[in-house]
Amino acid sequence: MERREFTASLMAGGSAGMCVDLILFPLDTVKTRLQSPLGFTKSGGFRGIYSGVPSTAVGSFPNAAAFFVTYESAKCLLHSPASPAYLSPIIHMAAASLGEVVACLIRVPSEVIKQRSQVSPSSSTYQMFSKTIHQEGIRGLYRGYKSTVLREDLWWWKQGYAVDSWQSAVCGAFAGGLAAAITTPLDVAKTRIMLAKTGSGAASGNVLFALHEIWMTRGITGLFAGVLPRMTAISMGGFIFLGAYDKVRRLLL
Repeated sequence: MERREFTASLMAGGSAGMCVDLILFPLDTVKTRLQSPLGFTKSGGFRGIYSGVPSTAVGSFPNAAAFFVTYESAKCLLHSPASPAYLSPIIHMAAASLGEVVACLIRVPSEVIKQRSQVSPSSSTYQMFSKTIHQEGIRGLYRGYKSTVLREDLWWWKQGYAVDSWQSAVCGAFAGGLAAAITTPLDVAKTRIMLAKTGSGAASGNVLFALHEIWMTRGITGLFAGVLPRMTAISMGGFIFLGAYDKVRRLLL
């Protein structure tokens, strides 16, 4: 990837990601509280709807930038002029999977602190960060890494890709909403793992254990807790994110 393309991907991905995360943060808080084992009301209800937003503000730009820089670099490495046209979607999705693995190194710590702050609106983001480091160390910041990568990779495989700005926006909205609904159980499992008390079964990070526990205690409704705000946020986010990224990148290039 040329230096100019690298810079364009970095700026476009980071800017688009930060805008989406901050604009749609209240929906994310509602979703997290619906998925919390404490329940929506005990987790804060509609109080402190922006609890945890500093964690998102700090992590959003580097997270999105890391994803798209890796995504564009991987596409360049995997694609060649001799590549058959039918391989193009596979190349794009493989590049997206690689992008998620790298981006989650930044996203997961930010997500852990954000979600714990969202269900404890009386605690500041800094207090939640200090508590996590003190009780669990750096390892605690990466609780739920596997479930997050799995969730995000499945999201991209369902979504696919598009070419023009408006196509990216429309496809991002519709395909993103569908993928959000399908991957909600994984999102609930990720939330439970990140919020679990240290030493509990869910805290081990075992996705299947978390899914089984949710199924046994709350059934199908538990597995799809928060599906409506999640679909809404990802549909709107897909429209803004992919459209803005593609448009900003084209302008910079």
